[in-house]
Amino acid sequence: MAARKPVKRSKGNARRPAKRARPAGRTAVADRAMREHVLYLLRGGGAHVDFEKTIADLPRELHGAKAQGLPFTPWRLVEHIRIAQWDILEFSRDAKHVSPAWPDGYWPQGDAPASAEEWDRSVANFRKDLKAMERLVENPKTDLYAPIPHGDGQTILREALLIADHNAYHLGQLVLLRRVLGSWHD
Repeated sequence: MAARKPVKRSKGNARRPAKRARPAGRTAVADRAMREHVLYLLRGGGAHVDFEKTIADLPRELHGAKAQGLPFTPWRLVEHIRIAQWDILEFSRDAKHVSPAWPDGYWPQGDAPASAEEWDRSVANFRKDLKAMERLVENPKTDLYAPIPHGDGQTILREALLIADHNAYHLGQLVLLRRVLGSWHD
């Protein structure tokens, strides 16, 4: 049996478009498996609690509630998660996107939403942006591994995992806060 020749990799331009054909050596099965795994994490799978369960039945009067020793409220956590997720999504798909100032631009100004409508709008926008990232990951034309052309080496895979990790971290904080406030029921 003849030995296979090693695949010669082109150094080429590191800033390839995020959408391209699957490189040689990556199978369609492996590609689909990776996409399904990332989608599972984005949707709160595994050891993570999902967004819908975390905010379910949270009384409006607790949206701005603080617990002793904790620096955040449900509103500040939900809005922070939304802003960060939006920023990561827009960076992933828009070269002209400008991120908010760090760190102040990633947190709301007050401890409570100005109205019930503001809370509802934040929740709706979180859902919309999460769905948009899911669609980006699901699209077989999206190369999860290619550097994002306008980034510094980031990939769609990295950005999707960043959203999953960031959301999981702060949703865990929200569960803790709800427990302390007496508003979490397993």
